[in-house]
Amino acid sequence: MIENLISFSLKNRILVLMVSLILFVAGIYSVRTSKIDAIPDLSENQVIVFTEWMGRSPQIIEDQVTYPLVTNMQGIPKVQYVRASSMFGMSFIYIIFEDNVDIYWARSRVLERLNSLGNALPDGITPTIGPDGTGVGHVLWYTLEAPGMDLGEQRAIQDWYVKFALQNVKGVSEIASFGGFQKQYEITIDPNKLIYYNLTVPQIMASVNTNNNEAGGRKFEMNDVGYIIKTTGYIQSLKQIENIPLRTKNSISVLIRDVATVQMTGESRLGIFDYNGDGEKVGGIAVLRYGENAHEVIDRVKLKMEEVGRGLPEGVRFNIIYDRGELIEESISSIKTTLIEEMIVVSIIVILFLLHWRSAISIIIQIPITIASSFILLNAFDISSNIMSLTGIALAIGVIVDNGIIMAENSYKHLAIRQSELNQQHKLGGNQHAN
Repeated sequence: MIENLISFSLKNRILVLMVSLILFVAGIYSVRTSKIDAIPDLSENQVIVFTEWMGRSPQIIEDQVTYPLVTNMQGIPKVQYVRASSMFGMSFIYIIFEDNVDIYWARSRVLERLNSLGNALPDGITPTIGPDGTGVGHVLWYTLEAPGMDLGEQRAIQDWYVKFALQNVKGVSEIASFGGFQKQYEITIDPNKLIYYNLTVPQIMASVNTNNNEAGGRKFEMNDVGYIIKTTGYIQSLKQIENIPLRTKNSISVLIRDVATVQMTGESRLGIFDYNGDGEKVGGIAVLRYGENAHEVIDRVKLKMEEVGRGLPEGVRFNIIYDRGELIEESISSIKTTLIEEMIVVSIIVILFLLHWRSAISIIIQIPITIASSFILLNAFDISSNIMSLTGIALAIGVIVDNGIIMAENSYKHLAIRQSELNQQHKLGGNQHAN
């Protein structure tokens, strides 16, 4: 088999050179289009279901939310196992699929099961599928530098302007906000006043919900002009909440301010984000979508941040605190330097040992062709160019040239033996002619 292959290659040198050139060109194209990341993605093929029910204890969450969801998710095709975690006000379900399952097929199967829950969960509870990212998808972290601006305003800018703009970047699964305060209206009820006015908490909640709404009317035309009638009732200030009527007592309206105190506060937090000991910061995390090129996505996010930054209030700017792109570039640069150094060292050693430049070139030329061809396989199996894969290629350079050295040495040996036989035959022929 090997002898036939060698014989065929010797007889069809042009064909072999053309195939080698095609492999090299295809390999160079694969190098340019290969997905680049610093670390390999070894996370499990999973879909996360998140459910929020604030104010409930972990045991209630476990019994009324987590358990029904886990039992409903069991039996989905190609699922290895289902994990769950319950905490105060939140439930997390982790559905682990087989490695060869397409992530979007898995998400659609989970969504089908969620739609079939029916009345298994308490009223008002809506399970949500997590972002289509991976465990190593946090590729870029940033904060907002806003001197003199309170944390609530910064969080509002992040949630209602920056987040929506950056989520439109191709390859971004989610922009997760962190830090600061999420503004909310807080109504602190005095229980003694509730008793005095004969009111209940559900009545106050119903009054607030009813008065924070808009109602549509109808359209009518007058003087060839169409008018749309509607009532605007959305709450826009603390004073509007304070003036919401609850009931009438002795022909006098009882308002929210008579039984409660209304103020603007932040939502309860489980922690804070401190940066370098300089105080709290507000920012976000760009989460990479499954199967995307991390290096390209990071560059697109940075470009979009420059565009978004022009619309920020005066004095507000982005501060990137974690950028995997720098790690990727440093890793790739280090591996490139190592590959070049190894190619040079191997080439020098081959030339010194063989002392024949044509044989040395035939061996050295295998290195770029083999390395370029290996990227064809990396792309075919959807493996990113990361520290582990590139280091494996660097370690394999010795093996790449080893075969060529052995074959060249073997050829020299056989040529030397053949030349010795020819010289001996020539010597014997000369002796016979002399006799």
